[in-house]
Amino acid sequence: MSQLVRRATVEDATELACLAAVTFPLACPPGSTPADQQAFIDAVLSVGRFTEYLSDPARLLLVAHDAEVRAPIGYTMLVEGEPTDAEVRAAITLRPTIELSKCYVLQGHHGQGVASALMAATLDAARRTGARGIWLGVNQLNERARGFYRRSGFERVGTKHFQVGDRLEDDFVLELEL
Repeated sequence: MSQLVRRATVEDATELACLAAVTFPLACPPGSTPADQQAFIDAVLSVGRFTEYLSDPARLLLVAHDAEVRAPIGYTMLVEGEPTDAEVRAAITLRPTIELSKCYVLQGHHGQGVASALMAATLDAARRTGARGIWLGVNQLNERARGFYRRSGFERVGTKHFQVGDRLEDDFVLELEL
């Protein structure tokens, strides 16, 4: 299967919201409830929110497609600027920085190189912003994602909290020099 990674546009908002609704629960820890996951999806991953993200000049979204059928199979979102979270500001060491806010691939495409192609394109896009470093938060119990980020060169620099519905989750803060 060949893949295509491209910059997302406002016209992609509906497909991205659908993709996010399917992939976000994959990153949640075992104690996360479907209700908490759905509350997060409704608040942060709706079509309206993706329309906002895609219209925000401080954000860049990339989408991976199956080249044969043009179906979206993964996406990332970069957010430029100083982190608003105090725990993250204290943990990261490289400035200027950019956040890798979202990085998701459909489960049926894990292990097929989609995430690696998407990450390579995302890191290239991050470098073009002039940022010296890129950071992300990953749930401490998400071994698969943590391994992927480690293989991509990210290193753990701290911890932070992440709200999913009514639950406060524990994340590691990872950083990579660009």
